[in-house]
Amino acid sequence: MPTIPRRPAAQRERERLQARRLRAGELFAAGVYQAEVARQLSVSAQAVSVWHRRWEAGGPEALHSKGPSGPAPRLSDTQLAAVERALLEGAGANGLVGELWTVDRVALVIERLTGVRHHPAHVWALLRHRLGWTVQRPARRAAERDQDAIDRWVKTDWPRIKQTPNGAEPAWSSSTNQRSA
Repeated sequence: MPTIPRRPAAQRERERLQARRLRAGELFAAGVYQAEVARQLSVSAQAVSVWHRRWEAGGPEALHSKGPSGPAPRLSDTQLAAVERALLEGAGANGLVGELWTVDRVALVIERLTGVRHHPAHVWALLRHRLGWTVQRPARRAAERDQDAIDRWVKTDWPRIKQTPNGAEPAWSSSTNQRSA
């Protein structure tokens, strides 16, 4: 199962900026002055000057993005795919009681499978941003719920309870404050 690239919005931004730098490289190759490149691309002259130095030193390849900044992920795509397979098998298959997944339980499975310990907040970031999972909350209903009995009660008993006696006004429970009407 392929994982989502880390921080897809940041990846799109890197690609956009790289395309702008490569466009500047094309203009440099065409002999356009740095000031004109800055004007055409709506960037500062200082940025164009840096790009021009890099372009002169290494050609268009020197203008390519260096990739995401920051440390490399602690879980490889292969490890993350193994974790996802384990999660899809269910909590019971991973030695846990009940089928409800929490970030603490997911963190435990990640540690068992990969030996890497993550803070619950980071586990959520892995689930959301690298695997593309979203929060799925179970409906809060009793296992013993009898929908037919509930429907019958709503149809027969609730209208009788809801009605007030002929023209009666609801009682006011405060003995110290007069009801304003």
